[in-house]
Amino acid sequence: MAMITVDTQFGLLGLEEQDGAIVRVVWDGSDDAPDSPLLQEAAAQMRAYEAGRLQRFDLPLRVAGSAFQQAVCAQMSAIPFGETRTYGEIASALGQSAQSVGGACGGNPIPIIIPCHRVMGAGGRLTGFSGAGGVETKVALLRHEGAAGLLI
Repeated sequence: MAMITVDTQFGLLGLEEQDGAIVRVVWDGSDDAPDSPLLQEAAAQMRAYEAGRLQRFDLPLRVAGSAFQQAVCAQMSAIPFGETRTYGEIASALGQSAQSVGGACGGNPIPIIIPCHRVMGAGGRLTGFSGAGGVETKVALLRHEGAAGLLI
């Protein structure tokens, strides 16, 4: 696996590639050049997102985990830029419990690109975030996107 790092307002992000797909985003990742064309593109898209020029990532992704984890990640990926959904809404779409969706959101291996920060608790309640900085980083991402007006 290869990784490139991108210094953003949300932290130093490591974008990891394996076999032609992005498989992980981590905070405080280490750059282990040489970078592949895919990693260079992923870094360029992350910079464009941070600068407000990109609203939807277009990268090959591979989500490790169960079919349920993959289904939750697909639901999160479908949430448009600047919008949010609740755990309950995703749970209803998948016929599962909100708690199980919350666990899968917390296990999202590709945060920001798969926008788990766009998932809120019941009634739009702010909930946790697995990335560095926790809820503060989630708030920063939502503000960046102009989402969840109650936070802005």
